[in-house]
Amino acid sequence: MNTKKIILGFSALALTAIVGTIVAGSAYAYQGDYTKKGPNYSQERHEAMEKAFEKNDYNAWKNLMQGKGRVTQVVTKDNFAKFAQAHKLGLEGKTNEANKIRTELGLGLRNGSGQRQGMGLCR
Repeated sequence: MNTKKIILGFSALALTAIVGTIVAGSAYAYQGDYTKKGPNYSQERHEAMEKAFEKNDYNAWKNLMQGKGRVTQVVTKDNFAKFAQAHKLGLEGKTNEANKIRTELGLGLRNGSGQRQGMGLCR
């Protein structure tokens, strides 16, 4: 009877780990990647977010973000124009330039200083 409980416990733990890995991987796939749509994507939100970036409207962006993600702690009214520039560069395919700006802002990539922490994208 104890062996059965141990096997069931390990099976549940393994299943939880597998599901958690899959969910985390899919949830973070879009962050920092302009070619992927995130879980909050809708055409209306996308258009509103693009308008916020185009008009350099920090308050509109902040309201759309609703305090979600590390990006909302890093991007401020003072550095939003630079963040919007990174967004524009990323959409133009200039990812190296966009990544350089993100790193300067503290949204670094691949070095643990913010990778997959939320880029404030409309996707």
